[in-house]
Amino acid sequence: MSANDAQQITALAKASAAAHPVPDRGHVNNYAEDKELQQLLALYLPADLYAHLQPYFERMGELAGGAVDDWALEADRNPPTLEMRSRSGKEVQRIVKHPAYVEMEKVAYQQFGLAAISHREDMLGWKGKMPPIVKYALTYLFVQSEFGLCCPLSMTDSLTRTLKKYGEQKLVDKYLPKLLAMDFDHSVQGSMFMTEQAAGSDIANTLTMAYPQEDGSWRLYGEKWFCSNPDAGFGMVLARVDGGPAGMKGISLFLLPRYLDDGSTNQYHIVRLKDKMGTRSMASGEIRMEGAVAYLVGEQGRGFVQIADMVNNSRLSNGMRSAGMMRRAVAEAEYIARERWAFGKQLQDLPLMKVQLDKMRVPAEQARTMVFQTAATLARSDAGDKTAYALLRILTPMIKFRACRDARKVTADAMEVRGGCGYIEEWADPRLVRDAHLGSIWEGTSNIVALDVKRAIKREGSLPVLQEHLLGLLADTQGITPAYRQALTDALAGAAKLAERAVQDDGEYLVRQAATALYNCTTAIAMAWEAGKTGSTERLRLSQLVIAHRVLPRNPLSEGGVPAEWVQ
Repeated sequence: MSANDAQQITALAKASAAAHPVPDRGHVNNYAEDKELQQLLALYLPADLYAHLQPYFERMGELAGGAVDDWALEADRNPPTLEMRSRSGKEVQRIVKHPAYVEMEKVAYQQFGLAAISHREDMLGWKGKMPPIVKYALTYLFVQSEFGLCCPLSMTDSLTRTLKKYGEQKLVDKYLPKLLAMDFDHSVQGSMFMTEQAAGSDIANTLTMAYPQEDGSWRLYGEKWFCSNPDAGFGMVLARVDGGPAGMKGISLFLLPRYLDDGSTNQYHIVRLKDKMGTRSMASGEIRMEGAVAYLVGEQGRGFVQIADMVNNSRLSNGMRSAGMMRRAVAEAEYIARERWAFGKQLQDLPLMKVQLDKMRVPAEQARTMVFQTAATLARSDAGDKTAYALLRILTPMIKFRACRDARKVTADAMEVRGGCGYIEEWADPRLVRDAHLGSIWEGTSNIVALDVKRAIKREGSLPVLQEHLLGLLADTQGITPAYRQALTDALAGAAKLAERAVQDDGEYLVRQAATALYNCTTAIAMAWEAGKTGSTERLRLSQLVIAHRVLPRNPLSEGGVPAEWVQ
């Protein structure tokens, strides 16, 4: 090859790179770009509140799609570290967070008050308590860029809820103001210390011991194996009361402050930080309690029952976070498919890519609908509606189970759309894939959460309540053909029958299958209802795809697709 040939090839390569750069979605406004989200918020929120919150949704969308995204990448590259001693030799433990993570904390905790918004009546310029949907919608936008920080946010919110619900008034009066403080430098965060090596999902094996003191406090001894946000201002801890009965009845719930009244550090040590696959921006560790001062929360011997409220709140947050990550993954994949050309066409116009994009859109939109439905039910339950409580008890494990599992596949498939670049850590795709795997593990693995669907059916009578709710939505649904209405009705009846079989003594092996069937029918019906209310033909199309591809039997040797009689 001559020198002239080499120069020509180099010039052609440079020209090709300039003409065909890798599509980069860059900084976007997560809210302004999401018309479906805007329509859903207008549907689920009171009109005056929705209008008032427009600037806040816009601002969070702008931050999450811009500065927060940059900070998230930086924080993921620079995980927190544990300092064991001060420079003068004192054993003063400190978790050092990267400045990028701290900036994200300021956005979440201070600017938007995401951990306090459900517990104050003066947030975001609004007088009065706002429904849970507001908190979840803002966090849904935020989590599209940063997942790790959303774990402490959720735990702080949930700890506050549990303390208010079960704590003695003097305990609430003393510590609640710190949890609700909007001054970032004086606010505190919460955590939940449950897991031990012998007591993962089987809480009855808890070995941490609690000993009563004359002043009414307790002393805790033992180790907790997986503690996210281990230096939080407060932790909710499960421990076995000295002299109490064996098993679950001997376990109580305690509030563990990081700092004592005299300003000294409580007697527990962070043994080490975990080297995690994902959520690398946020510290998780192991702690050893050596006579740590703690305070009983609620009734002695009912610790697991009381912390279950905190766990369920966290499970709903887990489902919401998975929905947000799927939304980000799908948005990135759609952008690539729109901007990249191959074989003379945009990728989005190629038949196989159309199918692949729909396979990602369906579970992403199912999860989004489930967030809104569950959050709306939470508001009614907190207002004292007992029927809503029974509904909430089944919707919460359903979204935690199915949305978190779907997120693992959706994020991976979206990474594939970007191709080789999607495998490179300077893009968001690998972080989404790594973080998405957390949802199916924390706050209950898939088996544990599917079994909670069974418990809701057997103990709370949740199945007929769910059926009644969905049939009510279906009766209020406009703009669908009689054939599709019948298909939704039949699918729900079939899912309910499977669930009734699964909760029988010899049917436990069917629990995951039944939970999936109920989730798919719930989301398909709710999406059809949303489509009728908002006029979204796309939402109705995705609802039909849920039934056609995730509920009804399919012949792998046939073309499949949505039956013609379902479509107007």
